[in-house]
Amino acid sequence: MMFSKSCEYVIKAVLHICIKSKEGKKLGIHEIAEAIESPEPFTAKILQTLVKHKIISSSKGPGGGFFIDKKAKPIVIMDIVEVIDGKAAFERCGLGLKDCDASHPCPIHDQFVNYSQRLKNLLEKKTIQEFSASIVAGKTFISNF
Repeated sequence: MMFSKSCEYVIKAVLHICIKSKEGKKLGIHEIAEAIESPEPFTAKILQTLVKHKIISSSKGPGGGFFIDKKAKPIVIMDIVEVIDGKAAFERCGLGLKDCDASHPCPIHDQFVNYSQRLKNLLEKKTIQEFSASIVAGKTFISNF
C-alpha cells in the first residue's frame, strides 16, 4: 500500500470539499466525516492540519466551515501526500521491509521503485481541482460522493 489510511481519508475529504466549494458551500466536520466515512475527531484533526499548511481554508461561526477559495492556486495532490505521509512516502519498501534499498533489495525492489516514481510524477502534476472536475463530469466514479 502506497499511502497511509490517513492520507486516503484526506484526499477523499479534499475532493469532497472541492466539489462542494464549487457550489459555493462551506462544510462542517459532521458532513465531511459522513461523506468520507471517517470518525469526526479524526477528520477534524486532519483537516486542521491542511488548514495550517494552507491547503484548504476554514471559517468559524454561523455559515462557516471548510472550503477551497475560488481564488486559491490549484492544489497539487503531491502537496497533500507530503503533508500527511511525509516526503518519504515514495521511498518505502513495496513489501514493507525495513532494510530494503538499492544495495539490499527486496524481490520487487526494482519494479516497485519504477512504479513509485511514475506515481509520484503523476501526483506532482495532477490537482484536486482536475480530479473533482472528472468526478462531477461523470468521467470518474467515486461511490460515496
